[in-house]
Amino acid sequence: MIRQTVHALLACVVTLVICSVAYPLALWGLGTALFPHQAAGSLIYGPDKTTVIGSELIAQPFASDKYFVSRPSAVDYKADAAGGSNLGTKNPDLHAKVKERAEALKATPEKPVPADLIAASGSGLDPHISPEAAYFQADRVAAVRQMTVEQVKSLIDTMTDKSGAVIGAPPRVNVLKLNLELDKETSAKPKETTASR
Repeated sequence: MIRQTVHALLACVVTLVICSVAYPLALWGLGTALFPHQAAGSLIYGPDKTTVIGSELIAQPFASDKYFVSRPSAVDYKADAAGGSNLGTKNPDLHAKVKERAEALKATPEKPVPADLIAASGSGLDPHISPEAAYFQADRVAAVRQMTVEQVKSLIDTMTDKSGAVIGAPPRVNVLKLNLELDKETSAKPKETTASR
């Protein structure tokens, strides 16, 4: 009886060490060695290379008209509270929110709003929008940044990720990365001097 108890306890300890210590450490070490950027949270750093300004994996709000906006979030973009609104398709509150979002984006019958700009994702943290949702915002962004719509659309095309096409995933645009590229493009533009006016 004592021998069986000792064996059972030893099996518990060995299993605990393997499953709770050795296995997670091995995966962490392998992930860090092979995919250091992803293992660290796919963080994006500012120009000083030390300040974290976001993650490629988590959406964040953009209030200024000079930026593309992310999908709506039922959790106000809080990563620790990820989740959808759980409102059914016939819920009047959902219809009111969709109508409010469409009006805020100045939708018209000639220019309807893409679904991903008026409907929140299941997690509320989807960092991507469709190319169509980015094109919809191109006029506003171009006007504020004093760029041509063609320049902005060209940047959208450059930033569109089609890597999931082999498994049937639609093209997508990471909003944070797109906005950062816009900032680079704008800051790289030569300043207009008095002589060149």
